Amino acid sequence: MTGSRIPGAFAQAKAEGRTAIIPFLTAGFPTLAESEEIFLAMVRGGVDAIEVGVPFSDPLADGATIQRSSEVAIANGVSLDDCISLVRRLRETHGVTIPLILMGYYNPIFHYGCEQFAHDAAAAGVDGVIVPDLPTEESDDLLAACRAHGIDFIFLLAPTSTDQRISDVAERASGYIYCVSLTGVTGGRSSLPDLGPYLARVREKSTLPLAIGFGISTPDHIRQVAAVGDGAIIGSALINVVEQAPEGGRAAAAESFIRGLADAAKS
Repeated sequence: MTGSRIPGAFAQAKAEGRTAIIPFLTAGFPTLAESEEIFLAMVRGGVDAIEVGVPFSDPLADGATIQRSSEVAIANGVSLDDCISLVRRLRETHGVTIPLILMGYYNPIFHYGCEQFAHDAAAAGVDGVIVPDLPTEESDDLLAACRAHGIDFIFLLAPTSTDQRISDVAERASGYIYCVSLTGVTGGRSSLPDLGPYLARVREKSTLPLAIGFGISTPDHIRQVAAVGDGAIIGSALINVVEQAPEGGRAAAAESFIRGLADAAKS
């Protein structure tokens, strides 16, 4: 057990004076093999970490774009086990060294078994997990299993989170805190709200890096996030790029899109 690569990735980005770029893509979208190629293309594009989406039939926090990608992956027969195997291939076959985070809902993990999941995920090279529908007060079993296997447990906060909720997350989280930029579901937005006061509330309670997600889709958004946060999470906008690219050109389109955002993080 080597421990999570996440703290080192944020430390490197900070040392280079930029915000970390963290894309999200559903494993198995458009196909399992293509998603593997797209993950590799994003590594070439200069990302700092990747959130690997585990497809689920009822993704409550996700907007239409990510829901659609999940439906495609489920139709392709992609399971939690396939996602863990994908991470293993990225590590062992392709030599990927950046942090890889599994993001998915609790039901498949519960059926897999928390201890078995954490064991298998860690053995495959998973650094962190995000479970949007698992509240802090119900996270003890999975949290303990993740801690035992050196996996960071990343919780979500929203602008509407109470001080108590922020304290609960600060007590349990490791790796980074996923700060939802706005109320509602995922999806590209034309503009982001003023995130300063919200992130200041979180920083009062935690010294962990704060990564901002939901609605981030342009280089301007990256620069806005860089002024207040430690990382920018890009999901729906990336999936839109992949969807709109011609067959055979999806990995290249994703790499180009991500490279543009990574360049903005340096400016």
